[in-house]
Amino acid sequence: MKVQTGSIIASRARRRRNSAITDVLQLVILGAGLIWLLLRGAGGMNYVWQWHRVPQYIYKVIDGELIFGPLLDGLMVTLELSVYSIVLGLLIGLITAFLRLSDSYSGKLLATVYLELVRNTPLLIQLFVFYFVLGPIFEIDRFWVAVLCISFFEGSFASEIIRGGILSVRKGQVEASESLGLSRAATYRYIILPQALPIILPPLAGILVNLIKHSAIVSVIAVFDLTTSGLDIISETFMAFEIWITVAAIYLVITISLSIVISRFERYMKRSILAG
Repeated sequence: MKVQTGSIIASRARRRRNSAITDVLQLVILGAGLIWLLLRGAGGMNYVWQWHRVPQYIYKVIDGELIFGPLLDGLMVTLELSVYSIVLGLLIGLITAFLRLSDSYSGKLLATVYLELVRNTPLLIQLFVFYFVLGPIFEIDRFWVAVLCISFFEGSFASEIIRGGILSVRKGQVEASESLGLSRAATYRYIILPQALPIILPPLAGILVNLIKHSAIVSVIAVFDLTTSGLDIISETFMAFEIWITVAAIYLVITISLSIVISRFERYMKRSILAG
């Protein structure tokens, strides 16, 4: 019996290794194909590659001092905007989810109107409304206009994910907490949210990644983010291929890093719940 069990485990391990090797090969082939298409297209345009000029737009070392180039300056603005938007967007999503789940008719109506309005209109139009209408009225700087617009947009999607995670917790858990005399706030804090968090995290990771990608749209209102920096450099140098590939690679590194962090946090939460 032990021999059979060992052979089964070994067979599964071999299948996993073969599957991993196959995935890597597919990724390499796909990447090589994309590079070939890019080079073929550039060759058809008689494009002259100038990769040697790209590093100066990322960083410079002058007299032993490291100086950020425009791409890194733009990246710092993108990261700052994304952090503020993530925090505010999650807060908006949480409040909206609670309003949808509340017994208040006005709260449900307000949340429903907000969700339908934001999710059924283009983000670009919303950005223009925030910038040209709400910005002048409330004297809001364009950076914070961008933060508010992206936060409300992504918060509308986060709210439904949070609400779904809360509803996935069995009603018996809530009834048990009520029988123990826990308040509604304590029930959410100690009973519902800890159990809903592992369910919420995977789809929420997609929302956060989308938020970072959607932040590129703020270039239309001249917020000096990574995309705007790329546009400025291209207008000066005409290095469209090199700069856009570099900008895309930077966004890719950010989003993949965020996905890995959230994935590890999700596994940590699952282990904590099982251990508890």
